[in-house]
Amino acid sequence: MSVRRLAAEQPESFAFTPENLAWAQGVIAKYPEGRQASAVIPLLWRAQEQHDYWISKAAIEYVGQMLGMPYIRVLEVATFYTMFNLEPVGKHFIQLCGTTPCRLRGAEDIIKVCHDRIGDQRHVTPDGQFSWLEVECLGACCNAPMVQINNDYYEDLTPESFNKLLDDLAAGRPVKKGPQNSRHTSEPEGGVTTLTDPALYDGSAVGAWRKRFEEEEAKAKAAAAEKDAAEKKAASDQAIAAEAAANPKPGKPSDDTAGRNVTDTPAHRVAEGKDAVSPADKAKAGDATKSTSDEPTSTRPKAPTLDKASSYTANPNQGDAKKPAGDEPAKG
Repeated sequence: MSVRRLAAEQPESFAFTPENLAWAQGVIAKYPEGRQASAVIPLLWRAQEQHDYWISKAAIEYVGQMLGMPYIRVLEVATFYTMFNLEPVGKHFIQLCGTTPCRLRGAEDIIKVCHDRIGDQRHVTPDGQFSWLEVECLGACCNAPMVQINNDYYEDLTPESFNKLLDDLAAGRPVKKGPQNSRHTSEPEGGVTTLTDPALYDGSAVGAWRKRFEEEEAKAKAAAAEKDAAEKKAASDQAIAAEAAANPKPGKPSDDTAGRNVTDTPAHRVAEGKDAVSPADKAKAGDATKSTSDEPTSTRPKAPTLDKASSYTANPNQGDAKKPAGDEPAKG
């Protein structure tokens, strides 16, 4: 690292404005008692912003007194970090990235514009508008070549767009920060071809992954509930079948005994000293005209009858001419 020294010409004093003083006291209060020195970098940064983007010796002493730090300790911090400017800079301080990615993308053309319009590095233009400095990588390689002007980045520069940017700054016109071409942030120059769904950027996709897991969990719970219900039903059916097997229902009585008094069964009659079959049942059984089933007698076929004209009742021993020949003894 090159040696960094304070500017030869220095202001006599420095003090925070009331607003910056209140801000600085709030920053110091964030640290425990005895650890106030931890606020040295933010206080130096605020001092630089207040003093035209460079830090004077008086500002270093002022910050040291606020934090109870020796002057040399604050000076060590200010000279170590290149973000702190130790000499006056232009109103628009240009830090130009000159590392390999930007060089490959045309940084040398931007450096030439700075030399032509502003002069050598660290030189402030007579009107106090511009000064520039080549610095190491600023972390915007995908938008090379680029510059940082005060706190803002200007990227994807060409000599033409950079000259126009300087013209607008000098005239006090509003300027566009970021890419100086049609690119949006660091998108591909030919346009976006992937991740084009607007939902990825409007916040609606946040937590979408959780919905998939919730749906899968709900399906698993439904399947488990269905399985549990099936198992319970199977167990219930099995219990009912076992109970039915253990306690069978009485069979349906036959048609013959339908309507019969249970005390008129043969077993009951014998137990009472009666005939097993009642006279009425005997008469019913012997009545050929009674149906032995539920079929009405009117629909049952009738037994064939003999024709009276052709029937005979004669005794074969009688000599009836009409009877068939009987077994008579043979005549001698």
